[in-house]
Amino acid sequence: MAETSAHDKYEFKKTLEILRDKKGRSTELVSLYIPGDKQISDVTADLREEHSQASNIKSKLTKTNVQGAIDSLLARLRYLDKVPENGIVYFTGAVDIGANKTSMESYVINPPEPIVTYKYHCNSEFFLEPLEYMLKEKGTFGLLVMDRREATIGTLVGKKIEAHRRLTSTVPGKQRKGGQSAQRFQSLRLIAIHDFYKRIGDAASEIFLTVEPKEFKGILIGGPSPTKEEFQDGEFFHHELLKKVIGLFDIAYTDESGLHELVNAAADKLTDLELMEQKNIMKQFFKELIAESGRASYGEKSVRSNLEINAVEMLILSEDLRAERMTATCQSCGELNQKTRTWRPGEHIPDIGNCSKCGAELSDIEIRDVVDELSELADKSNSIVHFISTDFDEGNQLMSAFGGIVAVLRYNTGQ
Repeated sequence: MAETSAHDKYEFKKTLEILRDKKGRSTELVSLYIPGDKQISDVTADLREEHSQASNIKSKLTKTNVQGAIDSLLARLRYLDKVPENGIVYFTGAVDIGANKTSMESYVINPPEPIVTYKYHCNSEFFLEPLEYMLKEKGTFGLLVMDRREATIGTLVGKKIEAHRRLTSTVPGKQRKGGQSAQRFQSLRLIAIHDFYKRIGDAASEIFLTVEPKEFKGILIGGPSPTKEEFQDGEFFHHELLKKVIGLFDIAYTDESGLHELVNAAADKLTDLELMEQKNIMKQFFKELIAESGRASYGEKSVRSNLEINAVEMLILSEDLRAERMTATCQSCGELNQKTRTWRPGEHIPDIGNCSKCGAELSDIEIRDVVDELSELADKSNSIVHFISTDFDEGNQLMSAFGGIVAVLRYNTGQ
């Protein structure tokens, strides 16, 4: 999704969350994937055939809903002159909204990557697998941190570091026990080291070879000297993986925390990786926050105020932020009521509430996505907007500790 803007990726991810939560009572939800090279006339002919086949459905209600969904698709296709280069995806059907009621809903997605296969799918859920795959980070790095006492093997997939296996050794310390010569002790120690390195190599090869070859970008090895050099020189990896080693890096820890230390130590080798870009963005924010320069702003209220006076240099938003801004003027007392609510698909939507001044019921409520609103304010003031994943520690902290909204300011505004 390299050519997709961060905001488009956010919208794409949010739409998939909404679609994932939609359920039909029966096989009444239709998904239609049309590749860029597919003729619209062929798709129309197929849908008419599906409409005819649907007449055989025993349940009258299901038959009506399926045929209604197909009619909706046919109507939309009449206004489509040509299928976009990446293809187009339609979702429509009778969605169960509770209380024994359904609602006919339709969604259209212009995918960020080309649709490969033409597909018509009818089920109680929308078919999302091809689009879900587009959200997955494609590049994988193998991670190995080690010394002569222990080793931890993991992977870096996109921005997510995951530990897969931890090994401990039986290598004796450098001080020999009584009853054996120094030469024999050293010989036994070297054998134990070699055996441990072989166990590490076998375990790492087993894990790394399960990664799709075209997605496997390389291997990073970390640890104290000379351990990692001994391991590399001994060629303990599977022969297919030996040429994948990107570099050796000095690090202090060999447990799971060492995997994170390794990724940071290899920053220069990973400069093109989105993870490092996002880590550097968060590093800038925390630097201003710790320095108490007044150039770090966090929380919706503070950031919004700074955006309105064009003081924001960099707006930083969490990819997992799901919030809506509600605005209504009370018809009874004229009070302007504004409130932000956060919720995710599948959760209970918070009540709008009554007027904060007189308690009257609010009507004519305008609801806007907070991300869209803040992004527009940022565009007006030429602020840079960054979206940060929660797949790494600093990104998770952005969402959990700061509500998913922070900014680096151009100057100290005192708010």
